[in-house]
Amino acid sequence: MRKTVVVVPAVVLAVLIGFPGLVPNVGPRLGSLLETFLPWLGLGVPVLFGVALVRRSRLAAAAAVLPMVAWLVVCGGKLAQTSGTPADITVVQHNLSDENPDPAGTARTLLTADAELIGVQELLPENVAAYDAVLATAYPHHAVHGTVGLWSRYPIVESRLVDIRPASLDDGNWNRGLRAVVATLQGDVAVYVVHLPSLRLGPGGFGSDRRDESAVRLGDALAAEPLERVVLIGDLNGTVEDRGLRPITDRVSTAGDRFAFSWPARTPVARIDQIMARSIAVRTVWAMDRTGSDHLPIMARLMFLS
Repeated sequence: MRKTVVVVPAVVLAVLIGFPGLVPNVGPRLGSLLETFLPWLGLGVPVLFGVALVRRSRLAAAAAVLPMVAWLVVCGGKLAQTSGTPADITVVQHNLSDENPDPAGTARTLLTADAELIGVQELLPENVAAYDAVLATAYPHHAVHGTVGLWSRYPIVESRLVDIRPASLDDGNWNRGLRAVVATLQGDVAVYVVHLPSLRLGPGGFGSDRRDESAVRLGDALAAEPLERVVLIGDLNGTVEDRGLRPITDRVSTAGDRFAFSWPARTPVARIDQIMARSIAVRTVWAMDRTGSDHLPIMARLMFLS
């Protein structure tokens, strides 16, 4: 009976890490919650080994190996730090925060990436000029719709609003999506900059209903996109493992070579900011230095597939 103190939790933990899809996502959205913070389940492994050591149980120690192996299979590849990855274009994503006390300083940090495209969210109308004053020389082309914006080294041929507002939001001023056609050296690319609704974790569970509805609307827009090459830059308020974002992740993909946690900036625990693409390979993604935002900027290197 004493052995089950470690064996049963070890088996359960291994199953949760290896097969999170077994957890249903109805009601409180526990499946999405698990998938969002999946890497942190690995913290249970040293606890299990510690209990096995205290109890001097070889069976318990052997059982603790199960979740360790599961974690290494699922997350171990993200520990390797790649460098020198070639790229055709480099892209930056940053939720600026509507409470950012230093827009100019934030813009200067984004400049250090030397990227071709910069997509931002929570861009207040009164701060657009402050960001553009810093970025305009390197990025002479920009488009802003609602609270999302795009700065580009390449010409922006056209841009328009993309409506991803959930039906339950009555605010007609809630505009968090744009589509732009960018004329790169390799041809036109459709660039989407988006900000999905926030999540709320409370007594009722993982409040992702609005986020999930917005993801469906964005997924429909991506499915209808006539251009072959697509880049999605956004604060999706979810990780790519979260099944609630499947309408998006079924249509665009990203690199999984490192964790690149982006939120919260002070102690990042999840990458909810994403750079994804279709018919373009996202080779690597990493987090940049902290700005005045509650998110870290992330940066990605992309390669054209043809």
